[in-house]
Amino acid sequence: MGFHDIRFPANLSFGSVGGPERRTDIVTLANGFEERNTPWEHSRRRYDAGVGLRSLDDVAALIAFFEARRGQVYGFRWKDWSDYKSGPASRAVTAFDQKIATGDGATTEFQLIKTYRSGEQTYVRPIVKPVLGTVIVAVDRDVKVEGQEVVIDFATGLITLDTAPAKGAVIWAGFEFDVPVRFDTDSIQTSVASFQAGDVPNVPVVEVRV
Repeated sequence: MGFHDIRFPANLSFGSVGGPERRTDIVTLANGFEERNTPWEHSRRRYDAGVGLRSLDDVAALIAFFEARRGQVYGFRWKDWSDYKSGPASRAVTAFDQKIATGDGATTEFQLIKTYRSGEQTYVRPIVKPVLGTVIVAVDRDVKVEGQEVVIDFATGLITLDTAPAKGAVIWAGFEFDVPVRFDTDSIQTSVASFQAGDVPNVPVVEVRV
């Protein structure tokens, strides 16, 4: 799949509407009970990029970005302002925001993840598009030096430590991240008159698997 490692203008995504969606198959049995299953292990996010447009200059920037991506052909990065940090949105990123793995004495490569908790239930989301310059990695309480003790792949979210953590050692990470998406339309329809009247185009964006 074609992917351009460029972020949709963050000032345009600010104020957009969207979030995660799930797919659930529900079968109602003869006795009234239900069986519920999902073919998706991970949720998929959808957004409307048109909501963040505030001026005709914004429209021009959107069209330029859309044309450069060839519509739906190439994916790109998207900043989800409601969920873009490893920890709380109100707090600065720290090295101990997320426990991403436990050492086994041999493995040196680990995937960045974010764990969502509610009560006793959790969902683990792979993070594949961390933001350059924001990732901090630690083993137990030892913060690692990027480029020397740890290498970060910002295209996949994989981190590689120079030495395998000891068995039982906790690997931690903090980061900001983007969502890999594409436009979910092959056309953008705008009108200067309607835009000045307060109408904005519908520009659907959908998460892609990379």
